[in-house]
This record gives sequence, structure tokens and C-alpha cells, in this order.
Amino acid sequence: MAVGVFDLFSIGIGPSSSHTVGPMRAAAVFSEELKASGILADVASLRVDLYGSLAATGHGHGTMTAILLGLEGFHPELIQPEEVEERLATIAGTGILQLGGSVSLPYGVKDMVLRPLTILPRHTNGMTFTVYGPAEQVLHTATFFSVGGGFIVRDGEEDAAQHELESSKKELPLPFRTAAELLEHCRRTSLGISDVMLTNEKDSRTEEDIRQGLLHIYSVMESCAEVSLTREGLLPGGLKVRRRAPDWHDRLLKEDKDHDPAYWQEWVNLIALAVNEENASGGRVVTAPTNGAAGIIPAVLYYALHFAPGMQNASQHDRDDVVVRFLLTAGAVGVLYKEQASISGAEMGCQGEVGSASSMAAAGLAEVMGGSPSQVENAAEIAMEHNLGLTCDPIGGLVQVPCIERNAIAAAKAINAAKMALWGDGVHRVSLDEVIITMRETGKDMSSKYKETAMGGLAVNVVEC
Repeated sequence: MAVGVFDLFSIGIGPSSSHTVGPMRAAAVFSEELKASGILADVASLRVDLYGSLAATGHGHGTMTAILLGLEGFHPELIQPEEVEERLATIAGTGILQLGGSVSLPYGVKDMVLRPLTILPRHTNGMTFTVYGPAEQVLHTATFFSVGGGFIVRDGEEDAAQHELESSKKELPLPFRTAAELLEHCRRTSLGISDVMLTNEKDSRTEEDIRQGLLHIYSVMESCAEVSLTREGLLPGGLKVRRRAPDWHDRLLKEDKDHDPAYWQEWVNLIALAVNEENASGGRVVTAPTNGAAGIIPAVLYYALHFAPGMQNASQHDRDDVVVRFLLTAGAVGVLYKEQASISGAEMGCQGEVGSASSMAAAGLAEVMGGSPSQVENAAEIAMEHNLGLTCDPIGGLVQVPCIERNAIAAAKAINAAKMALWGDGVHRVSLDEVIITMRETGKDMSSKYKETAMGGLAVNVVEC
């Protein structure tokens, strides 16, 4: 299937789409294969090898515990936070994993084999699962790669997957891989960017299903922020990072009871921080397009619904329209990054995560504020142009510093990018495609120390405790 809006916005748990959601998904797939092949009952032992970035920062990103849950048969989009806590407490307390939900094996985080200096050819986020029979014979083995945004690729199937992707794109009503192709569809059909994306989505779903699905996605974003505002204290992981969102919310309720436009940035900061504090604690979030950047699109969409001109007295139906058009447009831009580069911090650095999200959010805001397709493309270009070279160097491998504040900064960048584009006429010197290619080349040239390995930057220059 071609990448769609519901691939880019999927529900999962924190703190990382590539290090938590993807590995859990891969482990669940492996577990289901054992059931389907009829060999689950014959399994006597298990081995999990983690490579590259997964091994280097896996503890801080919750990779190992996510894999345990996946091996038990849980999927990131379905599991609830309370189930996460209950199952992990049981595994830690008993030392027993329920493989496939039914086969008891003595296995835990400490049993995983970590190979941080070994990078498999396909991607730095590699993992191999192997199960053995009573005579220590290999019953089944599989290697997966978590390539960003919760997407996984199985070793040996890249060519087939790429062929399927290309075939499915050809079948879409308005296929596009580049911004130039997307703008040409808009020019030829007189459709907006959200309309082009909707037309393609309707190839596999009804318009009502698309609308309700996107509204549900936004409801999870809202719920994530709301839950975060009820939590206080320190974030888990040992850095002793204090949750700030609840206190900031209380202050805003006192200082700005009527959503004065003068306070727009404080509210945007609040939503971005709230979502990413919840993500950092392993809560339920929407990958947008990754977990590390999950706060940007909700924060900018909050701005669109509360501070954009004409929204103060808008009906619920009109507000829902804004949500749908915003997410469709953001999704269209997200497709461009998936097609031409990557949204994986382990490949591109943080420019691939926060930069992509900022670009997507800027496009969504420009669209719902009445921008032409060229202005929307310009907004996306401006946002990414000023996130180029952003490194991924989280302290302690935790998605906390600088990740949480970085979401707030990038959300404000997205809003400014949209405003700048809307003050122009859509004609600009640098194209979005050129910036995406530059981001890809910058990511390839960037030292591995700055690509989610916790081996450079803030991760080594800031004392953890």
C-alpha cells in the first residue's frame, strides 16, 4: 500500500516511534508468525539481538520492555497504558514472559543481546528474533528494521515492499512522490492539497470513514494533552526532569481566562510540552509523524482552532472541517518526506523527526488559513529550511532533553513559517523538494554520534545526575 495519512498518524505508546512502537510491532509480528506456523508450543528458548541505535539508546527509549510486550502479543495501537504497567510489573516480578500470550519462558530485559557498534546494512535500528526447540535447534528466526514513525521492514523483503509500494501508488487517482507532482495535480484539477490527499485516501476508505478516523486521531491528541495536565512530579528515567505542563496550565488559567491572542505562544508551548511529557512517560500518543515530534502538530492545530482568524465563533462542524483539512495537508507533506528521505532520527538526526513535523504542521496551518497550494508548499519549505542540520542527541537516551522543549520551539517555527508564506504570493526561490533532498543529504553526512546514539552533543556534555 502507498503511504497514507493513517500510516503517518497512528496511535501508540511513548516514548519513541522508532525505538518503542516499531520494535513492539515487529515483536508482535514475530509472535503471530509462531502461532500461525504451529510451532509456538515447541519453543523452549528465545533470543533477541538488538543492533545499532536500538542497542545504544534502547534502555532510555523503552525498547526492551516494548519488545517484551510485543512478544506477548500486544500491539502498540491497541495496548492501554494500564496494561503496559501491569504486564511489565508481572514480567519483572516473576522473570517469566508469556510468549504469544501462552508459552511461559524465563526471559526479561537483561537477557537481550545488545550490539550497539554493529550496524546492519539496511538500517541502524535492527533487531533479530530467534526461537529454539528443546534440542536447541532453530525453529524460526527473523530480522526486522524500525525505520521511523513506527514503520517496520523485514530483512530480505525490502525489494518486494518497494515494488508493492510503487504498484499501489500507480493505482491511486492522483499519485505523487514529489512536491512538484503534488502541485501539478493541484494546478490541473484546481484542488487544494488537502483535497488531493482526500481523493487518494478515498481509494481505500469512504469519505465519512476518513473524516471520522481523523477526528478520532485528533481526539487522542487532545486526550494525551489533557491526561498530561493532571500528572505532576518527575518524569521517569533518572534525569529528574520535572513536569512543567500542569503548573503552566494553572498559571495560564489565571492570567488568560479568555484566550487573549497575546497569549497564543504560551498556549502553543503548553500543548507541545504536555503531549511530549506524556510521551516521555510512556503514555498513549499519536505518532505525528514520530513520537519524538508528537507535540508539534497538536500544538499548531490547537493554534488553528483557537487563534486563527474566524475560529473564535466557529461551529463544531466548521472546527471539525479544520481538523480534517489540516491533518490531510500535513499528511500529504509527510508522504513527501517518507518518499524522498526519512523521518527516522537514527537516519536523519532530529531534522527528520522534529523538522518533518514542523514542516507538516506549517503546511496544515497555511491550508486552513486559506493558503493557495503554492503558499502551503512554501510554508512547509520554510519550516524545514530552518530545521536543517538538527541533531538527535538526547541525554541518557531519554526522549526528554532536549526533545520536549524542542517540540514547543518547532511548533512556533511552524506557525511563523505559515504566516510568512501567507504574506507572500507563493512564488519563492527554494522549493520544498530541494529542501527535502538537502535534508536527506545532510542526514547521510551527519556523524552517527548525532543520530540517536547518545554518543555526542548534549548526551555527552551534560552530566546526567
